[in-house]
Amino acid sequence: MDKREQFYKKLNKKLKKDTVFPAKYLFKFIIPASQEKIKQVEDIFDFTGAVITKKSSKTGKYISISVLVVMKKAEDIILKYMEAEKVEGIISL
Repeated sequence: MDKREQFYKKLNKKLKKDTVFPAKYLFKFIIPASQEKIKQVEDIFDFTGAVITKKSSKTGKYISISVLVVMKKAEDIILKYMEAEKVEGIISL
């Protein structure tokens, strides 16, 4: 099992232990400043009722994206993180 799999397994266990679903969940990402990359992240949460806020870094090279959305179960959260991994240069917080 690689580090990524271990991380998701641990996150799944923690979410199931500490969270009563459905629950509001806050995703936080940092991406290189690019309209294309912003759109990719927004598309992941399309049609979910998510509230998305964006903030540029001081230098304007990066964008911080916060996504507040109601999630039905821990596995759904992990699936969203896995989708987000496909965005080049993304950092999940």
